[in-house]
Amino acid sequence: MSDPLPAKQTPESTRLLIGDFAFEFAEIRRESERAIAQLDAEQLRRSLDGDTNSVAVIMKHVGGNLRSRFTSFLTEDGEKPWRDREAEFVDDFPAGEAGRDAALADWRDGWRVLESALASLTDADLATKTVSIRGVPHTVSRALARSLAHMAYHQGQITLVARMIVGRERWNTISIPRGGTAQRHAEMGFDPNSRPNSRP
Repeated sequence: MSDPLPAKQTPESTRLLIGDFAFEFAEIRRESERAIAQLDAEQLRRSLDGDTNSVAVIMKHVGGNLRSRFTSFLTEDGEKPWRDREAEFVDDFPAGEAGRDAALADWRDGWRVLESALASLTDADLATKTVSIRGVPHTVSRALARSLAHMAYHQGQITLVARMIVGRERWNTISIPRGGTAQRHAEMGFDPNSRPNSRP
């Protein structure tokens, strides 16, 4: 018996896993930006204790990190010689709305570079191609997982700092609010009681 013919490959079928990575990166960006949008220009640059990073500084760092990691992603080390990581943690933005615009520009530039790199990848690249970060080899899948974890870490920082600065009365919850799980399930048409109980 002859081997079965391989399934026809479509652009969608060659990017299923890459699509999942792209989706999760986009969720992190979306939820971060929902928090950022609740801060005015002064609040964006406020440190909680004078020593921790402001949201604006975190945005600057995220932008710098993503630009460095994903510019020429498959051909150059992820830590570029032109990157000044230490400067990413210095608030040198101009005053007022111009400073907010500059922080947003750093942030958006980084995400644009990431999104462009993701658009050029296929699932075959995940295990077959290797990139380096500070000279350490990574499979593409490991490099993406590393970056996804890093961005999720900073999303948590952004959300927590923004929530504390805005205050409980004015904060618009990004995730499911306390006490809102049942309502969210109902909105989704999901009934956890309709599923088999897998607990021992």
